[in-house]
Amino acid sequence: MPKNKTLNFSVEVQQNVEQFLYKQADILDERNWEAWLELFTNDGKYWMPAHPEQKTGDGLPNIFYEDRYLMDMRIRRVEHPYAHSQKAGHRTSHVVSNVMIESEDKKNGNLVCSSRFHMIEYRLEKQRYFGGKYTHSLERIDNSYRIKLQRVDIANVEGPFDYVMQVWL
Repeated sequence: MPKNKTLNFSVEVQQNVEQFLYKQADILDERNWEAWLELFTNDGKYWMPAHPEQKTGDGLPNIFYEDRYLMDMRIRRVEHPYAHSQKAGHRTSHVVSNVMIESEDKKNGNLVCSSRFHMIEYRLEKQRYFGGKYTHSLERIDNSYRIKLQRVDIANVEGPFDYVMQVWL
């Protein structure tokens, strides 16, 4: 039987990470795209791999693999007054739970954490449900965190999608 590695993270760090992830969920539900983009480092990436076993997004098919420039372009497209695909609008509700710190660099406060999520999207009189796992690489900047990498592994990654996802999970 393998030994369980005891992870020793402070309650304060755990609570700060949880609050950061909850804040991100709220920002997404409020459609405050500019504030959401500011949660990322300048070289931050948002990644939704096409297969759960993917180790990198570079050079492989992905559902999303966006840097800040591409995230900003999507914001401009979604919010553009002539974005007819967005005329019906949408609402989302994100729930984040099971937040676990995987590793922490005690010198600079950077860390890797994982969590589980459920997201409901209401659009065009239909609801869609997504669930899965987040993995965040967070950098400690100015007494807060910024996202260096947000990996989103959706549970139904092999399933069909009714239309291109306009929102971030």
